[in-house]
Amino acid sequence: MTAPLRFLALACAATLSLAACKKQEEQAAPPPPEVGVVDAKPQTLPLQRELVGRLSPFRSADVRARVAGVLQKRVYEEGSNVKEGQALFLIDPAPLRASLASAEGALASARANYANARATASRARTLAPQKYVSQSDLDNAVAAERSGAAAVQQAEAAVANARISLGYARVTSPISGLAGKQQVTEGALVGQGEATLLTTVDQIDPLYVNFSMTADELSALRAAQDKGALALAGDGKTTVQVHLRDGTAYAHEGTLDFSATSVDPATGTVSLRALLPNPDHILLPGSFVSFNANLGERNNAFLLPQQAVQRDAKGGYVLVVGKDGNVVRKDVVLDSQQGGNWLISSGLAAGDQVIVSGIQKVKDGAPAKATPWKPAAAGQPAAAATPAAAAPAPEKKE
Repeated sequence: MTAPLRFLALACAATLSLAACKKQEEQAAPPPPEVGVVDAKPQTLPLQRELVGRLSPFRSADVRARVAGVLQKRVYEEGSNVKEGQALFLIDPAPLRASLASAEGALASARANYANARATASRARTLAPQKYVSQSDLDNAVAAERSGAAAVQQAEAAVANARISLGYARVTSPISGLAGKQQVTEGALVGQGEATLLTTVDQIDPLYVNFSMTADELSALRAAQDKGALALAGDGKTTVQVHLRDGTAYAHEGTLDFSATSVDPATGTVSLRALLPNPDHILLPGSFVSFNANLGERNNAFLLPQQAVQRDAKGGYVLVVGKDGNVVRKDVVLDSQQGGNWLISSGLAAGDQVIVSGIQKVKDGAPAKATPWKPAAAGQPAAAATPAAAAPAPEKKE
């Protein structure tokens, strides 16, 4: 074989070898991983916050001794429901009755003196034109009549005061509610110098839920409302759903009825209060409760499954399969959790294909094959319902 032919044969062999290697490499390259995605769809969603508050009575009244005397008897059962005006304690009425009798006697004496003074003045007025009495005697008679009338009024007021004091010997409840523990035992001298506390009555249906929010958070919400991103509900429209200790939802929904107009300088928070029905007295004042506050509506928000949202030092983010088939990272703003989903307030665009399953198979900039994600059926492991789950490779036997 001549030299040119030998060179041509070697060139052809090298070309065939390179083509075979390239074809082999193409056959060995793995296909892009398959991931489950959901389409990001903007929605109008409830604006909720998970908060903690403390319960307090709707009304609380101290029952005190308003007159001095010896406590005779407690006539209610501690911890029971009492009605407004119901008797709770009895104070010894004997001294008060004696004071009333004395005041009534003074009134009778004042009325008798007034009757005599009035008769004398009337006689003087009749005799004065005939000059049978002097002007000085007439003036004295009229003055005595006026003094007698004033003395009667003073005596009548003393009688009324004595009757009021006697009525205070029967200590009644100022409101309807639960009567508390007796603070003073029978036989004790009460009301001597100060109104002695006997017990407390609390109205616990409804209850108040007292809570607070930071001024910065409220300012951010109001700024977002000005931009049209959300609409805040006002007093009477904002609702709260309380959770019991076992995690179940309380049967009755409360409504916001008060929000402070200033910030507490010590804590930097704004005080709020909700009114919560408590007809069965399940909840008690003084205890802490967790609840969801529905503050309004958020516009153009996205709801994504929790497993689609990742976090790192920069914050929350999701992985999206772009139109070119490559994975793209998008940083998002997490608002709140709703069930098993995250509410995303910004960072996504309508139509984004967000990766939910198979996240561990891909990375930013790498290609991926998007398939619709299906949530796991009830009772079925999540791994079996998502493309992200793969069966473990069998162990090799040596």
